[in-house]
Amino acid sequence: MADKTLIGLILAGTILSLAHNADHIVRGDIPWMPQSLPFLVVSLAIYAIVGVGLFLYWQNKLGPRFWAVVAGLGVILGWFGHLSPFTDQPPQYICSAYGSVAAGWLAVACLAALMLVLVAATIYATYLWGRQAAVAK
Repeated sequence: MADKTLIGLILAGTILSLAHNADHIVRGDIPWMPQSLPFLVVSLAIYAIVGVGLFLYWQNKLGPRFWAVVAGLGVILGWFGHLSPFTDQPPQYICSAYGSVAAGWLAVACLAALMLVLVAATIYATYLWGRQAAVAK
């Protein structure tokens, strides 16, 4: 049976990811075709994986292990994209990309919330996965 808390975390992460993608577009980080193709492909792949994953999870064809891996990969992608020492778009860059301080901080808060939800989803899905494995023994 699908866990409602995990589904809530997945939906919250999806909404925050959409908001973060909108932030990239508003900041002008996404040039028009063909330079935007990698961004579009990755974004569409993420939403396709989440959509198909939710459907299959609801049908009990996927378990929490799938979500632990997907959310964990999201944490890694977010870290490399915005928090690692190798990124060209750290939170300071995001803040300064807006004319309004409030808009910059809102964009950074959205990124922080996305990362926190992904970490929480990874931990919670891993917990469910371990509990499921213990019951199966």
